[in-house]
Amino acid sequence: MIDDVPALARLIDRVRAAQQAGTSLCIRGGGTKDFYGEAPAGEWLSTTELAGISSYQPSELVVTARCGTPLAELEAALAEKGQCLSFDPPHFAEGGTVGGMVAAGLSGPARATVGAVRDYILGATLLSGQGEVLSFGGQVIKNVAGYDVSRLLAGSLGTLGVILEVSIKVLPVAPASVTLRFEMTQAAALAQLHQWGGLPLPLNASAIWNDQLVVRLSGAVAAVQAASAKFQALGGEVLEPALVDMFWQDLRDHRDEFFTAAQAAVDAGGALWRLSVPQTAAVLDLPGVPLIEWAGGQRWCVTPGADTDTATRLRDIAKRAGGHATLFRSADKSAGVFAPLASPLDRIHRELKRSFDPHGVFNPGRLYPGC
Repeated sequence: MIDDVPALARLIDRVRAAQQAGTSLCIRGGGTKDFYGEAPAGEWLSTTELAGISSYQPSELVVTARCGTPLAELEAALAEKGQCLSFDPPHFAEGGTVGGMVAAGLSGPARATVGAVRDYILGATLLSGQGEVLSFGGQVIKNVAGYDVSRLLAGSLGTLGVILEVSIKVLPVAPASVTLRFEMTQAAALAQLHQWGGLPLPLNASAIWNDQLVVRLSGAVAAVQAASAKFQALGGEVLEPALVDMFWQDLRDHRDEFFTAAQAAVDAGGALWRLSVPQTAAVLDLPGVPLIEWAGGQRWCVTPGADTDTATRLRDIAKRAGGHATLFRSADKSAGVFAPLASPLDRIHRELKRSFDPHGVFNPGRLYPGC
């Protein structure tokens, strides 16, 4: 679908020239996630020229878009047909692209109930470090035999190659949605979410912060109405629809009160950490008042700095709970952004990098040193 696009030829020429010269390239779309991962290195390689929705089949729930397509443009096209990217990808700022969405692999508040970005990637076209255009997967759900490379690209931060085009599964917008707020402690909120998680309820998203639990119900009208009535009987307060969309968007894009304060702390030399743990993990000994999403599976906290001692402490806490900690935002990344990998996984990462980018052209060190 993209072989005859002039922008692709220019990308291929840049990659082959970098390979021959022994230089590196930093793949960049809208730049809205430059802060994420280790510091970018190499000459900028812009993907914004390779834009546009290649095909969209609403009846088949599949859309194919090029890497430089603005994320807002894709979501608007889906909304016209009453469909959406159900994993609710963060924007963080204007200008985010489809390629950046996949490369970062980040999901929004609904991730715990609907799945992650990678779960919706059906196929992808990749430009390797040798200037080769490779295609994986397709445009249907059951299209993979062997290694699922297209989904492997989610979260790779451009270290394997330039994501040229992706086919994504989309879903209809839920016919009904209600958001309720409860006054309860972190421990009580976690216990309540765990109990609800075992019941047939249309829970879609949750957030715990400052002794408040906010939950979003989403699904069939009858199911949402019945669950909302039950939650109101338990003390839940239904929030005004006019405020609800803004609340969840601000949470998704890190513009709400918690993340605004976190950014101020980062600007002053602090750090924002994300702990990914099992939903059933108990209250963790984290600094400050943490923000908890994904029914307990994602926990955010802010520290005054990102020194090695702080990183070691938080990663030990996450590891004991069965998860890992990521340095999400910080000017100081000397302690490492991502938790070190065990030997088997580390070897797999490095071998994959060598397979797709043997000369180390793309985003060197963006995930791990030498990877």
